[in-house]
Amino acid sequence: CIPSLSHSRRRLVFSIVFRFNPEAEAVEAITMKVTATALLLTLASASAFAPIASRTTLSTKLASTVEKTTPERIAPDAGYEPEWEDREGLSPEEFMNSDVSKPDLSGMWECPLTRWDSAGIDIVKAQKEAKKMPHCPLEVRASAADNAMGAEYFSKNRDKLRADLLKYGAIWFRGFDLMKSVAGNREMHEALALEPCLDPLHSSGLRKFASERDALYEEVNKPSLRGHYIGLHSESTAKRTAAYAAFVCFQRATESGGRFLVADGSAILAELKTSTLEKLYNRKIRISVSNLDIPPALPDVVKEGIKGLVDVAVAPKFDMDLEMIYESDGKPGRLQAVETAEPPINRHPVTGVPVWFNNSHNHARKLRDRRPCGVPEVGMTEVFYADNMEPLDLEDCAEIKRASEKHITALSMEPGDVLLVDNYRALHGRDVFQGDRFHAVTWFTWDQNPEWRGDERRIVEKNAFNQAINQMMDWLPKDFESDQS
Repeated sequence: CIPSLSHSRRRLVFSIVFRFNPEAEAVEAITMKVTATALLLTLASASAFAPIASRTTLSTKLASTVEKTTPERIAPDAGYEPEWEDREGLSPEEFMNSDVSKPDLSGMWECPLTRWDSAGIDIVKAQKEAKKMPHCPLEVRASAADNAMGAEYFSKNRDKLRADLLKYGAIWFRGFDLMKSVAGNREMHEALALEPCLDPLHSSGLRKFASERDALYEEVNKPSLRGHYIGLHSESTAKRTAAYAAFVCFQRATESGGRFLVADGSAILAELKTSTLEKLYNRKIRISVSNLDIPPALPDVVKEGIKGLVDVAVAPKFDMDLEMIYESDGKPGRLQAVETAEPPINRHPVTGVPVWFNNSHNHARKLRDRRPCGVPEVGMTEVFYADNMEPLDLEDCAEIKRASEKHITALSMEPGDVLLVDNYRALHGRDVFQGDRFHAVTWFTWDQNPEWRGDERRIVEKNAFNQAINQMMDWLPKDFESDQS
């Protein structure tokens, strides 16, 4: 299928695939080349990459691959939207400066394994307990004296701030000058004695560093995805979950939008209809993380061969427990990578409080098809009932949407603002935006529990797949929109 691509796309495929580390072992290198080639050919040959005119509205209509009618796409509302304050930041040249006198953190801890404790939960009691939790997030606004202290503010108040993080689920540090730069942001989390780790999806190639030596990832700022609404989720998979996170704003969206979303998993649990919770808890859920559309007319033996190739060459690059399944969402020829079954409710590892702990609001296709979406079909997700692999019905999706969005705080984060998040308690997301935007995030492991943290560290040399996929994503046009037809 290479000849069917345009000349520029053929060049893109080969330039990315053959930039892998020549020092890698032969088998590993070949596997990664085959993997990247397969993914890039799938994407590069799709009509999904046609640019469109810039949008001036948040409501669009696109076809859906899983519904007979075309739902209208509308950006969701939030329960609370603080006002913008128009605080000044630094120039990109200034805020990207790293303190080279500090140690290189690129060999950070591996993301820890997910702490599951979900057996025997009484739903009614869990909702009553969750309802008692204080509002999330806690807002901490800097005074002139706080700013004068710099990093010392965080070291002196470390114990209280760490306790408040567990109590409230998230802390919005607002108006702090220290965190307006990469170097200052690192000073902040080091003063709090937090230990950085990899993003749980680092191995997928979908995570790009803003400053690798500072363990700082770039958030989803790519111009090609600015029209994509990111629903509520924890940075977790059924296998790995970061303990905490620090989201920092260096530059707010230059034209409009781009609010950072946060919602309390306890509040959502308390809000949901008991009948919906009991249904999902008893049946559990499974999440499909990727689609690969194979011509349905291919012989079964060929389709099974493709399935086996993907299972061997692609799936291991995603540090997740995946099963390759055909046509779970009803689309002929669609091969989906599906996570293992998981309960939608979990007890917090430290506090023991039950929380809504799943990514359905972000991943459910019926919700994605009803809001702005700029993800290629290969990256579209779905949520299934684990007992029969049927997609969540519209009624359950609507209830998840209602309860989740009622408790969204759409933060007006400006330069220097940081949202410190308990990743087991609070869920996060991002609204659509126009212009340029630069937010970043550092993930943290269990610094006070070596057993939970584990002893794995990142192998920096095994980063070629990550780099290749990020090069492909950077190639997408700024006005990219997924053509779901």
